[in-house]
Amino acid sequence: MKSLKLITLLTTYLFFSVSTHATDQELSSGLKDLFEGPLLDSDGNEVSKNVLAGKTIGIYFSAHWCPPCRSFTPKLVNFRDTNTKDFEVVFISSDRDTKAQMDYMKGSKMKWYTLPHRSETANKLSKKFEVRGIPSLVIVSEEGKTITKNGRGDVSGNPKGALNSWQKKI
Repeated sequence: MKSLKLITLLTTYLFFSVSTHATDQELSSGLKDLFEGPLLDSDGNEVSKNVLAGKTIGIYFSAHWCPPCRSFTPKLVNFRDTNTKDFEVVFISSDRDTKAQMDYMKGSKMKWYTLPHRSETANKLSKKFEVRGIPSLVIVSEEGKTITKNGRGDVSGNPKGALNSWQKKI
């Protein structure tokens, strides 16, 4: 009986150690520099930026009013949901207001993160990556270094190999 309790205790300890490991990682200084200000979940609640730690990040510039965006978004949702261990998305909205931004996220099943609507950080990222049209998907490493500005083409053309391809470029 004691050995069963010990096994249960160890199993519980190991489960919680493994399940909390990803959130225990600290965000690199490169990503801290990119994502100043609050990071929000798909419900609009502020979350720790450490949810991005250790992952390749796709910075997604999009809006619901944009037909090509509405066409690409389901592909990106599927790609992200298939690769959540190593990949995460931060959404930069060009929607008209916060309500439209959050409605687009919910309606498209975007279970990823976003910046506040039209925030200074969102505007800086758009300028930094020279975003001229949407949808645009910029891929950055866990250190915040640009891997490619053609994430949209990679996800559309090679969804099974895109993440591996990006990780080789790091």
